[in-house]
Amino acid sequence: MRVTGAGPAAGTPRAPDSPSADTVIERLTAAYGAAADPERAAAMRAYMKDVAPFLGLATPVRRALSRTVVAGVPRPGEGDCTAVALRCWDLPEREYQYFAVDYLRRHVRHCTSGFLPVVRHLVTTVPWWDTVDPLAAHVAGALVAADPGLAADMDEWITDDHMWLVRAALLHQLRFKERTDSERLFGYCLRQSGHPDFFVRKAIGWCLREYARTDPDAVRAFLARERGRLAPLSVREALRNIGA
Repeated sequence: MRVTGAGPAAGTPRAPDSPSADTVIERLTAAYGAAADPERAAAMRAYMKDVAPFLGLATPVRRALSRTVVAGVPRPGEGDCTAVALRCWDLPEREYQYFAVDYLRRHVRHCTSGFLPVVRHLVTTVPWWDTVDPLAAHVAGALVAADPGLAADMDEWITDDHMWLVRAALLHQLRFKERTDSERLFGYCLRQSGHPDFFVRKAIGWCLREYARTDPDAVRAFLARERGRLAPLSVREALRNIGA
């Protein structure tokens, strides 16, 4: 497994008591475990660069099972979301973390800004693009959209030594469209323009490309002004849909 950047910060969040989470985890491990496919699991683990073991569940199968897991379970509160996410992250197989990401995407609107430290823990624990990207765009981003004061936390993430926090900060506005803080977006791209890691350089191009769907002229102007400071990969990704 590839490990890049610093580890999680001290003060790892603890899963609170949650009868709802108890039910979800009990159902989840039973349903996913019964459907495991060891041959597919080996191929999935290899494809994902050995980041974690897998059960071997194809996405349609996994999501169908997930619907049975949450059927009839009451709408979760923030404590339930915290418990489900942290307990899934403690399970070894990657599909449990995929379940947690999908669960948080569905229920993040029930969480307050105090949930962001949990997201930080998830981003920095067994990190790879498959969990970091949706956590950034759909969970951290949703929290920031609901509480713009959390942008200060993103300002800290973009300067962190942990490259997956940097990627998450770059991608947290991915779904903001007209609400994008373009000054912050462009500033983040410049702040990490010289980053040595592929995943950060790619994220710079991705967030610029996505914002170009909303304001292509602003992205073109930014690139015309700052192109020399950006990696060629970042520029290519940014221009993919709008041309030079």
